[in-house]
Amino acid sequence: MRIHQWRETHVPVPAALRSRPVAVSALALALSLTAGVAAVAAPPPDTPNGSAASAADPTPGSDGLGDPYYPKDGNGGYDAIHYDVAIDYNPPTHNLKGKATITAKATQNLSRFNLDYAGPAVGSVAVNGQPARFQKSGEHELVVTPAAALPLGQPFTVVVDYGGTVPDTKGNGWTYSPSGGAFAAGEPHSATTWYPLNDTPLDKVTFTVKATVPTGWDVASNGVRASDVPAGTGKHTVTWEAKDPIIGYLTTIAIDKFTRLTQQAGNTPLESFFAPGGAQQKRELEKKLPGVIAFVEQLYGPYPLESGGGIYVDTNLQFSLETQTRPIYAPWTDLNTVIHENAHQWWGDSVSIKDWRDICLNECFASYTADILYPERVQGRNADQLYRRALASADQQGVWSTPLYDPGKGKEFTTVYSRGPLFLHALRRNIGDDVFLTAVRDFAQKHKNGNTSIPEFRQFIQSRTAKKLDGFFDAWLNGRKRPASEYLYPGSLNNQNMQGSPDERDIEPWPFGRGDRK
Repeated sequence: MRIHQWRETHVPVPAALRSRPVAVSALALALSLTAGVAAVAAPPPDTPNGSAASAADPTPGSDGLGDPYYPKDGNGGYDAIHYDVAIDYNPPTHNLKGKATITAKATQNLSRFNLDYAGPAVGSVAVNGQPARFQKSGEHELVVTPAAALPLGQPFTVVVDYGGTVPDTKGNGWTYSPSGGAFAAGEPHSATTWYPLNDTPLDKVTFTVKATVPTGWDVASNGVRASDVPAGTGKHTVTWEAKDPIIGYLTTIAIDKFTRLTQQAGNTPLESFFAPGGAQQKRELEKKLPGVIAFVEQLYGPYPLESGGGIYVDTNLQFSLETQTRPIYAPWTDLNTVIHENAHQWWGDSVSIKDWRDICLNECFASYTADILYPERVQGRNADQLYRRALASADQQGVWSTPLYDPGKGKEFTTVYSRGPLFLHALRRNIGDDVFLTAVRDFAQKHKNGNTSIPEFRQFIQSRTAKKLDGFFDAWLNGRKRPASEYLYPGSLNNQNMQGSPDERDIEPWPFGRGDRK
């Protein structure tokens, strides 16, 4: 998905909102500033996260982390720790005033650094309480030059004041609702349209949102609602806190005249929101959420986050999205979608990818959970029959030319939904239920709150079985043609009787291969 282009002019915005101060260490180095901001340097070779090869002189952080699909996403020279985003939003005018406080730690002696941002105009930037120079660059770069260099290993804070009319991205970030409200959703980018950040899956943070809105409007976001207090005449401020690590595209905010549903899944509090209009009809569907979470816990271990729920919008979206703890649901959402998005709370949210080539870790597991495991284990359907039916459909759709690992930029959200669950079911039949189910659960627990990759997944699964899986993995994950029969029909899938008619329970097919796209 694309993000918005920069506007060309600076519009000063008064600091309308206050953020809590964060204590930082004293600065050890100072730089005299030149009149302009120099071009952003590329990361030094053979150094992680763009860190400098020498600890001597301060150098600029890189303006990207080299993701093979989105090389300018993320930034080098620092590790973000916490975002505190305070906004004041007026639904009728779509005007947003924002103050983002970023707490970070320098990973090199840092003379200059970038934030990813493509939202309303920036009025001012301060680093450690001192005014800093800033400049827009490219599609989503905010280049910041602090008054003094930032020493390696030291924490620092950045405060960005910004404001103006937020345009409607129609599902690529800030999105308008028919009721006049708005919400943020989009993958792989969305956060840059409403606050500055280090926009990479590799940099997980804790996250606080304080949203001031007119009386009568409600606010939903990630984590747990911490407070809801008056904010002068005709306004109130709602604060949400996400204490589990989160990445940019999984953050969200939704402002509308919601109704709410409060539930419980074990010890996990669930709070769901329904926008005016057709979303109100989804309350009965959302009441199934505790059972859905209990089912997924049986597969992958305890629910990995502090809360759950959902945000049901009435906007004509072509996708639903696994925004952390509280997915955004489009009007066409059904039970299959709810299962899919909540499986993502393990696969994609708690366990996150290292780069976008690894997208199968997110979507293949969410799809397999919703498309095969749930109908098999809850509805009593025959998983191998579901597989064979879906395999025949995959042949007709021509999915084999796009691999699951490294599908290519713009193809991330294609065959992972159809070829992906087929791959995991064939793997399960190849190594057996006991090995497969134990291994994937252990893998999810091992990488909780972290990042991993398809090559690491391959290595982990291979470590759990004496079977040589190189050919199988190459065919399913990297191949650009239909896998050989030995890889398509391992174990019970090799039973030729399975090619007969489906049993009665399978006459009306369970949704397969749609994923979270309409």
